Amino acid sequence: MDTNKSTAALAFLQSSSLPMLVQEEIERLIMTGELAVGSRINESELALRFNTSRGPIREALRALEEAGLVRNEKNRGVFVREIAFEEADEIYELREALEEIIGRRVTRAIAPDALDRLKAMLEPMRSAAQAQDLEQYAQLNLQFHDILLDTAGSQKLIETYKRLIKELSLFRMRALDGGGGLRVSVDEHREIVEAIASGDPERAGRVMREHVAGSRARMHRALGRNDAAQRAPLSPSSTKEA
Repeated sequence: MDTNKSTAALAFLQSSSLPMLVQEEIERLIMTGELAVGSRINESELALRFNTSRGPIREALRALEEAGLVRNEKNRGVFVREIAFEEADEIYELREALEEIIGRRVTRAIAPDALDRLKAMLEPMRSAAQAQDLEQYAQLNLQFHDILLDTAGSQKLIETYKRLIKELSLFRMRALDGGGGLRVSVDEHREIVEAIASGDPERAGRVMREHVAGSRARMHRALGRNDAAQRAPLSPSSTKEA
């Protein structure tokens, strides 16, 4: 009887975790560009690829729709979502405010080991930038900001921030490539670490906000929208452009 219960519990765990694993893998395909923006997602191909039925695929796609990464068009299917420039610009504006909050919270809460982890990431980031390895740099950048988020210690802040980051992923890759971000991004991250290490929450918040403002300006340049950058100030606290 106990064996039957254990087997049933294991089967339930496997079936309930499968959609989450599938979701994570589809999300990875979107983030790396293997599933291109605007492309239709073929449920049958994904089911064959992951060696599963279409049920977990559909459940994963529903979760990704709620996360803002895909859209479901009636009678047409599910597509990787495209974000208009205007929406991306609004998300950058929200990120500026969130990063300032994160910078202040992290500076008040960070422990020496977390600060050491941030410092240790700077050299790999510089190497990836010098090698023009956009995908590697993007992964390191996400890890850097994950350390900051974990240190900030707010689950709601983490959830909100990560959703915005996912929606912006493709725009941010273009900004790193076409907007000149790789030339300056490592130095901006070094400034963030130095500001946090200074123990001044206001300085750290300001530097992190300026970092996102610089990313926003690079996105404008990469998409040929310098006119938009001029009409909308990058940050109320700084006019610095990286």
